[in-house]
Amino acid sequence: MSLEQLFDVKGKTAVITGGGGALPGTLASALAELGVRVAVLDLNEKSAEARAESIRAAGGESRAFTCSVLQEEELERTREKVEGLWGPPDFLINGAGGNSPKASTTQEFMESADLDRGDCLSFFSMRMEDFQASFGLNFTGTLLPTRVFARAMVRRGSGSVLNIASMAGITPLTKVVAYSAAKAAVASFTKWLAVHLSHTGVRVNALAPGFFMTEQLRFLHIDQATGQYTPRAQKTVAHTPLGRYGEPAELVGTTVWLLSGASRFVTGDVIPVDGGYSSYTI
Repeated sequence: MSLEQLFDVKGKTAVITGGGGALPGTLASALAELGVRVAVLDLNEKSAEARAESIRAAGGESRAFTCSVLQEEELERTREKVEGLWGPPDFLINGAGGNSPKASTTQEFMESADLDRGDCLSFFSMRMEDFQASFGLNFTGTLLPTRVFARAMVRRGSGSVLNIASMAGITPLTKVVAYSAAKAAVASFTKWLAVHLSHTGVRVNALAPGFFMTEQLRFLHIDQATGQYTPRAQKTVAHTPLGRYGEPAELVGTTVWLLSGASRFVTGDVIPVDGGYSSYTI
């Protein structure tokens, strides 16, 4: 088999949750460019349709589906639509997720006096419903789509599931408690499921992105008045050996490798794409 054949994904079908978002949407467009039929799933109908339309305008094949990754019945109905259109998917990318300030503390280090401060969101004052909402979106929102869409892969005897973990799940970020915990759970779930499905022909891996300059992060990490990095952004770049944020397109190569036959002996791995962030210490 030639190198070109190893990486060939043309004619395959991919389901991508959170496909209206920046990183999953970039992967959706890249896969469509390689000849993959792409089902863009997102709770935001407008975002999903915008991504699918941009893919079609570029000559690719894509459809948008409005769906919550936390509702198994909705996912099942979407699965029926996707299979009715293109048959069972070959790939599933679990890209839905995100952080919430309500599930993050306001300070990196807590002091005893913070227990009585009304203006300080700490581990102890955080509402459990806010923590559970963030944790559930990121972890349960990965588990449920996998239950729904990977079943047909197991029945067919082939397929690839790619979860989106995070550097936060490997090295927990200060302040970011629920998201970090959920992404650690995604990484562990990836390894567990890879072993569980290892005799079925279905591989399960995950990406662990570092810091990528999406529009959301640009708003949080760049001072809107000065255009300069915030202090937290400066710390992020200083801890990244390549000295910059990643660009969404820089996830594409690793994604194609993990989905294609080029990685057919790779399963249960969580691959950092982080500019060296996870390797750097002093």
